[in-house]
Amino acid sequence: MTRPGLARACTLAALLCCLLIPAAARAGAGQTSVTVGPDTFGRPIPRGFVGLSMEYRAVPAFAGTDPTAPNPIVVQLIRNLAPGQNPVLRIGGDSTDWSWWPVPGMRRPVWTRLTLSSSWVQIARALTQATNAKLILGVNLEADNARLAATMAHQLIAGLGSSSVQALELGNEPELYASFGWYHTNTGQQIPGRPSTWNPQAYAHDFANIARSLPNVPLAGPSTGSPEWMSQLGSFLAAQRRLGLVTLHRYPLRACTSTLATAAQLLADSSTTGLADSVAGYVRLAHARGLPLRIGEMGSVACGGAPGVSDAYASTLWALDALFEMARVGVDGVNLHTAPNAVNELFSFTHLGGAWQGYVHPVYYGLMTFAQAAPAGSRLLRTTPPGAGGLKVWATKARDGHIRVLVINKDLTQSRSVALSVPGAGPGTLQLLRAPSIAAKAGITLGGAGFGTTTTTGVLPAPTTATSLTRTSGRFRIHLAPASAALLTL
Repeated sequence: MTRPGLARACTLAALLCCLLIPAAARAGAGQTSVTVGPDTFGRPIPRGFVGLSMEYRAVPAFAGTDPTAPNPIVVQLIRNLAPGQNPVLRIGGDSTDWSWWPVPGMRRPVWTRLTLSSSWVQIARALTQATNAKLILGVNLEADNARLAATMAHQLIAGLGSSSVQALELGNEPELYASFGWYHTNTGQQIPGRPSTWNPQAYAHDFANIARSLPNVPLAGPSTGSPEWMSQLGSFLAAQRRLGLVTLHRYPLRACTSTLATAAQLLADSSTTGLADSVAGYVRLAHARGLPLRIGEMGSVACGGAPGVSDAYASTLWALDALFEMARVGVDGVNLHTAPNAVNELFSFTHLGGAWQGYVHPVYYGLMTFAQAAPAGSRLLRTTPPGAGGLKVWATKARDGHIRVLVINKDLTQSRSVALSVPGAGPGTLQLLRAPSIAAKAGITLGGAGFGTTTTTGVLPAPTTATSLTRTSGRFRIHLAPASAALLTL
C-alpha cells in the first residue's frame, strides 16, 4: 500500500503517527482499550521528586571552577527537572568515604582520595544558589572518626549555609565496607574499611556514635542497596532518633562482573515494577514513623552502567517508567546518579574559550518527560488495565485540574494502538517521545524537539510536532511505534 493509501486508512486523530511509523512496524498491531478513572490514589507527587546524585568531585566537573560564573547549562538542566521547585541534589556516593576536610593536628589519612576545601565549597555554593537546590551531603563514616566527621560536616554547613542542607548522610553503602578495599598499601594489599564481622548492628552503633558529634541538622541513612541490610531497617530506625530522612539505593541490573546487561532486561517489568515493589514495604515503615524515604541513588545498571544500555535510548524509557513506579509505591523522591565520564552520566560539558557547550545523554530525556507528565502536587489516576505486554499507561491529575496520560510501548519490535477513555473534555495535545532505535545515543525527541548534539542553553526547544488530538467515538486513539512513548495533555 502506498503512503497516501495508508494515510487515508488511518483515523484523523492518528494521522501524524501513521505517517511517521513504517508499515512493517504497523503490521499486525492490535488495539488496546484503556480507561483512565476519575479517582486519584497515593500521595501527591512531592516537590523536588526528581533529583540528582553526584560525587563530590563531580561538582567542579559539572559546574566549572569559577564560583562567580557557574556553568549556566547544568543550572538550567537541573531546573528542568524541578520547575518552580527546590531540586534535591545529593552529593556523596563513593566519594563520601574517600573525602575529608583537613583536621588541625591530624595527618592526611592514607585512604584520602579527595581533600575538600573552601574553593570546593565556593563552587558548590554557587551551584546551589543558582538552582535554589536543597542538599543531601555525604559525611565520612568509614573512617570511624568522630572528629574527622564533625570537621567535615561543620565546614560544609558553614560554607554552604544550613538553610540549603536538607540532611547529612552518614556513609555510603556501608554493606560494602568489609568486602571491598578502602585503600591499598604500598605493597598493593587491599585494606577493607571494616572487619569481616561487620554487620547492620555494628553499623547502627557507629552511626549513632558519629551522629553525636555532628551539627544539629537532620541525618540521612542507611544509604544501602543491600536487600539483607534493608531488611534490618526497622531496627535501624528505632535506634536512630536524629534520623530525618531514610535513604536507599536501587539498581535493577549490575555490570560489576562480566555479566552483560541488555536493553530487553532493562525494559522488563522486573526492572521497574519489581524495583519499586522491592522498597514498598520500607516506604510504609518509614512513613509509619513520620519519616520521608528517598531513593538517594538510582540508576539503570550498577557499577557505572553498561555501554549500549545505560547510555542509550533504552535508559530513557526505563527511567520514565521507573520514576512512575516509585511514585506509585509512595517514595518521596528519587536521585538519579551521574558521574563525569561514566557510562551512566546524564550530561557532559566542555568549556573552551570561555563558552560552555553541553551534551544531554538519553536517560535525561526520561527524567525530563516525567517532570512534565507528573508536576509537583499532581496525583496518580487509576488506569484499567495499567499495562500489559510491554504497554504501560500512567495518568496524573494536577492541582489545576489538567490531566496528563503517558503511554509507554516497551516492546522492541511491535507497534501498539491504544484507545484511551479519559474523563473530562477535549481536545488534548499529543507529544511523542521517540528515537532512531533502542540503542540510539542521539536523535531523541519529545514532541519533535531535542537538545541535539550540543546545547548552549539547556533549554529544550518548543515542540515542533505536538498535535491537537480529539476524541473519536468517545476515545483518544494513539498509535505508538516500537520502543516509544506518548504524552497526552488535557
